This record gives sequence, structure tokens and C-alpha cells, in this order.
Amino acid sequence: MPDVDRRRAWLLTVDGAPQSYVDLDEPAHLEFEYARRLGHVLDRATPEGRALDVLHLGGGACTLARYVAATRPGSRQHVVDADRALLDLVAEHLPLPEGADISVHSADARTWLAGAPDRSADVLVADVFGGSRVPAHLTTEAYAREADRVLRPGGTYAANLADGAPFAFLRSQLATFGAVFAHLALIAEPGVLRGRRFGNAVLVASHRELDVAELARRTACDAFPARVEHGDGLRRFIGDARPVTDADAVPSPEPPGGSFSVG
Repeated sequence: MPDVDRRRAWLLTVDGAPQSYVDLDEPAHLEFEYARRLGHVLDRATPEGRALDVLHLGGGACTLARYVAATRPGSRQHVVDADRALLDLVAEHLPLPEGADISVHSADARTWLAGAPDRSADVLVADVFGGSRVPAHLTTEAYAREADRVLRPGGTYAANLADGAPFAFLRSQLATFGAVFAHLALIAEPGVLRGRRFGNAVLVASHRELDVAELARRTACDAFPARVEHGDGLRRFIGDARPVTDADAVPSPEPPGGSFSVG
């Protein structure tokens, strides 16, 4: 259940793991570092302030949808989450901003994506975890091609993933999206990329060249600085990993005990 402090800031946990943080008084505040990195990607999707059409796969407390509504007024957003009980809880305790064009849907992310119109989104944000693992059916080349179909030309795909050394899952995801999109980037803390610990990594994919210099500048200035891998460095990281098919897909690895727990 969520806890609230005097600032009307809510931390939502699921099975002891932090799932969402929402500040009702400051919706542009992103507490979690991976959310801040996704926020940086959203900021660079088009010129700042311009309204966006955004599809969020994985809703939680709609933290990023609230962020987009605050930073890009007039944006049209769809939030998809399979957990109806969670969505009902959020609707009761954390109402969406008045006037925000945010539609919330209780559905399986890939099923809903398959029915979404062609070229209907500027940005697709994927932050879907079953427990602490990314479901297998959201890791495949067929899924990546559905995301590409729904995105407008030059649109951006961004996903929150989690892995640790030797990065079999993360490398396979980069290979999968690299088979569909022309440009890739990976944002993560240096300690995670060096294999020192299990952690979050944000995958970014697009057919347009990504503004990696600005993403690197912004992520380096965060409280927990991150590094942006791209180009030859990213190709070396991917190595001989192959795209994932529906037949061989597996969920992301189980995090080591305590990786994402809160005290």
C-alpha cells in the first residue's frame, strides 16, 4: 500500500519493491533515477514544450504521464497496465491532474499494442514488470516491430530494463531492437555497466539520430550520474548477442535479493 507524507508525495511499493513515486504538488519531480533518465529521453523527443502523443506500457501510478502533462501541456497520452487493482488504487488515492488528456487502460501491454493504430505515437515508454521481471513476451523482435509500427517516423522507443553481469538479457534486448531501429543508446550508472551490481538500464531506440550528447550531459548531472553508451561502444557491448524470437523468449533475470527493496 502507498505511504504519504506532508508534501502529498506517495511511494507505491509492490511486494516490498519500490514501484512508483508521485508528488502531487510537483508532478515534474521524478524521484527514481531510472524515471529521471526516461524523463530526459522524453524531454529530447521533440523541441521542449511541444505537445506529444505518448503511449505508456506499464502504468503504475502514472508518474511519467503526469510528468509529460506538466512539462508538455496539451499532450495526449494512453497508459496501459494489466493490474486492474493497482489502477483502481491509484485512481482512488492519486487522481490525475485536472484537464490532463490521459486515458488509462487495464490490459496486457502487448495485446493492447497490437490493436493500437499505425503511426499514432511520438514516444512509446515501456516500464512493464511482472513482479521484478520484464515479461518474456515484451522482449521479442515481433514486439519491437509492433512498437515500430505504432511510432511515427522519427519517434522514440524507451524502455526501463534491469540486468547484471554478464548481461545476457540486456545484450539480447539491444540486439533485438537494433534489428528493427536504426539508432540505439543505453543509459545506466557506470557501476551497473561495469558489472559491479545489478541495476536498471534505459534502452532508447529510434530511426532518427539520437541526441546522445545532450542525453549524456543531462544524465551526468543527476544525483546518481549515468553514462550513455552508443555507436561502436554499444556494438562491442552487444557482441554476438542475437535478436530474441517469440519461440525463445524468457523474462529478464530475477534480481538478487534486496536489489530494489525499500526499508
